[in-house]
Amino acid sequence: MTSYLLRRTGQALVVVIGVMLVTFLLIHLEPGSAARATLGTKANAERIAVFNAANGLDRPLAAQFATFVKQACEGDFGTSYSLHQPVSTLIAQRVPRDAVLLGLSTLTALVIALPMGIYQAVRRGRVADHAFTIVAFVLYSMPDFFFALLLVALFSVQLHLLPSQAPQAESVAGILGDPRALVLPVVTLTLVSVAGFSRYMRSSAINTLAQDYVLVASAKGLPKRLVLFRHVLRNSLLPVITVLGLAAPGIVTGAVIAESVFNYPGMGLLFFQAATSKDYPILLGSTLVVGVATVVGSLVADIAYSLLDPRIRYDHA
Repeated sequence: MTSYLLRRTGQALVVVIGVMLVTFLLIHLEPGSAARATLGTKANAERIAVFNAANGLDRPLAAQFATFVKQACEGDFGTSYSLHQPVSTLIAQRVPRDAVLLGLSTLTALVIALPMGIYQAVRRGRVADHAFTIVAFVLYSMPDFFFALLLVALFSVQLHLLPSQAPQAESVAGILGDPRALVLPVVTLTLVSVAGFSRYMRSSAINTLAQDYVLVASAKGLPKRLVLFRHVLRNSLLPVITVLGLAAPGIVTGAVIAESVFNYPGMGLLFFQAATSKDYPILLGSTLVVGVATVVGSLVADIAYSLLDPRIRYDHA
């Protein structure tokens, strides 16, 4: 396991550097300039030149990228062009808020998707299975902003049951202290995630149900519920864990939309505002954080694989 972890760590560093390079190039190749977006359309050439010089934007791209990598390794993502604050501070302030939103939505999605997938596997080919499949495909195919706007229109505008704006508190305790305002953002991200998780769980459970040890357990007269939870659930979780470990980019992408619609003060809203104002330091810093989270999630998923199934070993992989 040690050699595997060392090898995966080296691969992770290569992936993170690749993410940094691609993001850096895409951001700088985008039409328009950060100076014009920050200073306004009426800024003269002199002010733009001063802005570019102050932020190192007048240097070659290779030099700019080298500086960014060096600073990122030191934990310094630069200073926001529009907010005039260190990007690392802005991200650190918002990560706990995102942890609340993404944690609640992912946990809720798993609580719904895992039993749903097993139920579909047990009822494979029946009316209930087809009904849940249709629901899953509808949820999976619709864009995130559609759910958000639909929920606001229904529960906030029409029924007046829930606020249309997410909690605005800066602390985690303050956010959790306003649960009604959390409902719509959490439900939006849950609907985005539950479809994919349930489909993977269904497929995995169908394969597990056909295994000999499950058939033997059933033949011995073990209660069906015990067979499902002791044998089917545990062994069907392996593919879901992999998907969960790699789901960070998709969940965060959904959070960008949800936080923008509900004005939730997290990294998603920060990224959206930075994208509209071409705030390069925030865009690069946020992308790097998500990239690292994805790589770490993948590694944690592999480790969880070996814990759930002792037959899996990575020493010679």
